[in-house]
Parts: sequence; C-alpha cells; structure tokens
Amino acid sequence: MTKTNRTTAGFTLVELLVVIAIIGVLVGLLLPAVQAAREAARRMSCSNNFKQIGLGIHNYHSTYNKLPKHGTGPIAVRAIGTNWPQERDFRHERLSAHVGLLPFVEQQALWEQVSNPLIVTQGGTTETYPAWGAIPWNVIAQTNNYTTDWTPCFTDVVTFRCPSDPGYGLPLGGRSNYAVCYGDAMDYMSFGPYTNWARGARADAEYNAAARGCFGLYTQTSFRDILDGLSNTICMGENNTDLGDEHITTSPRNGGNVGNNPLQCAGQIEVSRPTFWRTSPHANNFVETRRGACWAGVTMGWTMCNTILPPNREVCSAGQNTAREGTWTVSSRHQGGAHVLMADGAVKFITDSIEAGNSSAGPVKFGQSGARAPGSQSPYGLWGALGSRASKEVIDKDF
Repeated sequence: MTKTNRTTAGFTLVELLVVIAIIGVLVGLLLPAVQAAREAARRMSCSNNFKQIGLGIHNYHSTYNKLPKHGTGPIAVRAIGTNWPQERDFRHERLSAHVGLLPFVEQQALWEQVSNPLIVTQGGTTETYPAWGAIPWNVIAQTNNYTTDWTPCFTDVVTFRCPSDPGYGLPLGGRSNYAVCYGDAMDYMSFGPYTNWARGARADAEYNAAARGCFGLYTQTSFRDILDGLSNTICMGENNTDLGDEHITTSPRNGGNVGNNPLQCAGQIEVSRPTFWRTSPHANNFVETRRGACWAGVTMGWTMCNTILPPNREVCSAGQNTAREGTWTVSSRHQGGAHVLMADGAVKFITDSIEAGNSSAGPVKFGQSGARAPGSQSPYGLWGALGSRASKEVIDKDF
C-alpha cells in the first residue's frame, strides 16, 4: 500500500496578523459610530423633554391665561430655624418659573412638597420648613455647612435635565438644563421692575424697555403679549450645567462694562483652548452659583438666558457672580448648537453660526438713543430678533 501525504490547512502568522489588523480597524470605525448613535439618542431625549416643558407651559397658560411667573413665592419669609440668617434682601419671590410648572410636567408629588410645610430630618437634626420652603440661594450655598436641606432643591427632575449633560450632584443642587428667555437685553435682569433686590424703589420704565422676551422677572406675560408670533419667538433655551472645569458656558467671569459691550469677557478666554477660561474666577464667584445649579431658583445663571451672544459663547456677568445681569446665552453638550423652545411649543436646534448681528453693540436700554433706543429692532440680527416678543422684526430666514 502506498501512503498518501495529507496537508492540514491553517493560517500562517502573517495571515493571522492581517486578520487582527482588519478587526482592529473595524472596531476603530465602529466605536465612534456607536458613540454618535448614543449621542443622537440622548439629543432626541433632550428635545423630547423640552417638548414636554412646552406642553406644560401651554397647559399652564390654558389654566391661568398667563405664562408661569419667574420670581414667585412669598414676598416675606421668616428665618427658618437657627440655620437661616435674616437676609431681608433675599426674602422675596426667589422661586423660578419651573416651580409653577411642576404640576403640568407630571411632578405633582414634588409640587405638594414645595407648596406645603415640609419636615426634613437628616443626621439627627430636624428642620420644619414653611410652604414654599427656604430660599434656594441659601439652600445651595449652605449645603456644606448644615446637616438639613430643603429637599426639593436637591431633587433632580428628569424633565428639567438633558441626558447629554453629564453634570450631577453636589456641590450644585437639583440641576436644570432649560432656562426661561429674557429676550435680547440684560438691563434689570436681576432686579425686575425695581432698583435693587430690597425693592427700594420702582423702575418700571427702565425694566419694560429691557424685558423684551417671553419671560421677565417678578412679572407675568401671556401669549397675547407676543406680537411677533408664537412661532417666531423663543420661550426657553437649553444650557449646560457646571462641571467645575471653568468652561466658558458655565463659569461666569466678571465683565464690568458688559452692559455696553457684550464681548467684555472675550479677552479672558484661553486662545489654545477656546472653550475654557484663561483667567481664574473672581473670589466671590461661588461654586454654588454657577450655571444650572438649581431648577427651583430664580438666579440668572440658574434658570435664565438671553439672545445676545450666539449659542455656546461665553457667559459674562456685570457682577462678581451669577446674581447679576450679563450675557447668559444658550449652550449644550451637543455638537454645533443648542435647543430652544419656541412659544408655540416647537423645539428648534439653533446652530452656533446663526446670524447674530453686531455682538459688540450694546443692547436696547432705557435712556439710550439711536439703535439702542427702547423699541428699536434687535442689534443682534436673527438671533436677537427671535428673542424679542414684540419688536416687529421680520423673520425671513431659516433657523
């Protein structure tokens, strides 16, 4: 008998290395696609949350014939226990429009906590809060100093959060990614129709000249006030929450004269890393007052925005922290832009490159003349026109 030579088939070392290399290339191509798909899903969820808020606003308006009041709650509140100082300047209407929206975004249980007395026990200490609770500013500021906190301030409301934003937990409270729109101006953004927080005197003419958006402060508007059309007017805008990384959209810098030049803080940006600051924050720029810190609070950086600088530009305050007027534009963790909620309930994605006029021009303001005189069209192009509710600008471009 003759023997037949049989050859066993197999891979050579070179072939094996080639296969491994091909698999590596495929995995390298697949991972970004997976990440992009996940972000697309998060972005859609973010948009859906905004739509739910828009529906809540319309249901609120159907009930009360007004938009929810930004700057609401008791005008005078007694000190609560021994932990809360008698700061009279802050003892008035420091709750945001988000609080009034709670029953209309399926948060009835949380609304019951806010609108009724609440007993909180932590670490063996019990505190009894009256209806509407403590001032959110003090709750967030003092969270590391005291053992008891007003629970609603630290409750994350899913509807008020964008899944693309990774910010979570302390030192901030119940974060918010959606802010009411003050319009295309900033004057009296922190005082409303008064000269100061203590309401030393009224300043209605000055306030009315600047409060050109869907929402004001301590005042209420309705759909009938939006003469430019609900589909042409921004009602709310998206914003990032602070991660502690000195990002230009979340950690404000002191702009001093920003009321006359919105680009006042631009020189403090790191040129090689244009989404981060080169300078350190002011000593009074407390962590707890940064962007999106608490949905229940009325503070500028927490729950307000305006349409002066385009999306994802720097936040710049006239004061030393987020308690003052400034350029509080919309921002997001999405690529290339941010969501806005139009007054008709539609959610739009506004790109960073939207036509925004002359960013160095001062906003419309009481006592100014020419292009800045009260009632003038927005100096900030299409972007500014979308923020104003009754300036009669013609929207003739896609956005």
